[in-house]
Amino acid sequence: MKNILVTGYRAHELQIFDEKHKGISYIKKAIAGRLIPLIEDGLEWVITPGQYGVDLWACDVVIGLKKQFPHLKLSIITAYKNPEEKWKDEKKNFYHEILRGVDYYGSVSNQEYSGVWQLTARDDLLLRKTDGILLLYDEDAAEGSPRFYKEKALKKQSKDGYRVIGISSEDIQSIANDEMYESFE
Repeated sequence: MKNILVTGYRAHELQIFDEKHKGISYIKKAIAGRLIPLIEDGLEWVITPGQYGVDLWACDVVIGLKKQFPHLKLSIITAYKNPEEKWKDEKKNFYHEILRGVDYYGSVSNQEYSGVWQLTARDDLLLRKTDGILLLYDEDAAEGSPRFYKEKALKKQSKDGYRVIGISSEDIQSIANDEMYESFE
């Protein structure tokens, strides 16, 4: 696998409203834990839609991993121009900080948001340009926007072997439990 799409819940879908939430570190560790073996096996590009939540936390992870794996590249491909325009300042600042570590940034549409067609076009492009998806989604825990990626990825998997790698809420809870256990030792 050379290119992987990494996405999942938006921050508000996880009830995370600022970058100080302790759950973010567990999510990042889960993402790194799935990415490192793929990088060691030849992964070259991590691509995200760049939405606030799992997408940007994954970008943060990849920026950190680039120190250990300098060949690794990071891309954000948004659906439309200036997706962060209406975000609060803290989120905007985090987004712009992440953009400094990105190797490629682009938008499917060069206009501001004008309709769901932009999101659909972005999703189709991201699935077409990648060999697999790392998806933080757990329909048993909470429905959400990643459901659409999962449905499309599973169709692509049955059609042409697209690889689907999941991270569930249980995976993240396991990391949190391990850390809590280690802190008692």
